[in-house]
Amino acid sequence: MAKELDGVKVAILVTEGFEQVELEQPRQALDDAGAETKIVSPIEKKVRAWDLTNWGDKFTVDVRLEEARADDFDALLLPGGVINPDLLRMLTPAVAFVRAFFEAGRPVASICHGPWTIIEAGHAKGRQMTSWPSLRTDLRNAGAVVVDEEAVIDGNLVTSRGPQDIPAFNRAMIGVFAKARPVAAGA
Repeated sequence: MAKELDGVKVAILVTEGFEQVELEQPRQALDDAGAETKIVSPIEKKVRAWDLTNWGDKFTVDVRLEEARADDFDALLLPGGVINPDLLRMLTPAVAFVRAFFEAGRPVASICHGPWTIIEAGHAKGRQMTSWPSLRTDLRNAGAVVVDEEAVIDGNLVTSRGPQDIPAFNRAMIGVFAKARPVAAGA
């Protein structure tokens, strides 16, 4: 099997309450494609997921947000869940981390409520995007062109509506991330 993402380093930015399936399944797809994935979080050691209707598993934090540098990664994954992006968009270092990927032209993939952080980072305007239905007014108000599709690609940005669209999201994300130029080893 081809490893489309060999050498590609992907940051997965989350805090408490990310939707578990929106981290696990995309991360597995990225790992299977050869990417090196790292969970970046403002939470130290373990970060807790939300699993549809209740608290889910805890996941090991690979890099503390305060120590993370966007320049050390080729791409960014923003899982959703209601709690996670609502908290992240209120954290200046998280918003700055997301903004840095856009400003460097690096690819970003965001699912469900994840686009809240993109809005806060100031990079929704003029973009064709989708999200969980309850965010669509927020996207429109931020200047995005909202569409209702499984996975939407706009340049280096991939967005998806929610867990039901993960297979399409994963395919689109891997395709866009495969175009990323890997950062230098040891960067």
